Amino acid sequence: MQQRRQFLKNTALLGAASLTSQLSFAEQLQQDQKIAEERTLHLYNIHTGESLKTTFWADGQYLDNEIQDIDLLMRDHRANQAIAMQRRLYDKLFHLQNLFSSKEPLYVVSAYRAPKTNADLRRQSNGVAEGSMHMQGKAIDIRIPGVSHRHLHKAAVAMRSGGVGYYPKSGFIHIDTGRRRQWQGA
Repeated sequence: MQQRRQFLKNTALLGAASLTSQLSFAEQLQQDQKIAEERTLHLYNIHTGESLKTTFWADGQYLDNEIQDIDLLMRDHRANQAIAMQRRLYDKLFHLQNLFSSKEPLYVVSAYRAPKTNADLRRQSNGVAEGSMHMQGKAIDIRIPGVSHRHLHKAAVAMRSGGVGYYPKSGFIHIDTGRRRQWQGA
């Protein structure tokens, strides 16, 4: 019975995602705004074990102190360095979190990467871009417990905004604020 409920929920979510694919990301955010006067993110960094639930947008503006808290959670845990991540990325996370209505936090697999970290990861894997948007604070790799990676990927593609990578074997999707494109990795 539980599997059937999850199937029906995922089917409804995919239907909603296909409807939103007709809207620009800005229009989708306007719809989200009508639903919520505030934008709150619930995040969990899988490498540091840190969790954060914070409202980063309210009364029509971003809240700088809360944004800085999110930026810190998004830091390169290897180099212990943080930068100001692009706020539009947080809007995308909010949209996905809102779409799936998950009670679980969004799991952060990788966000900011210092150039040395990116170079080290690039030596270990051919799936790491030399000029990765992670180094610019414009990309994040995520998963949502209880949401299939395939459904999360489809919802991210339906936003029609930025890059979306699908890594089914690794168990995450990549989203960024660059030009619109998509790919599949390992």
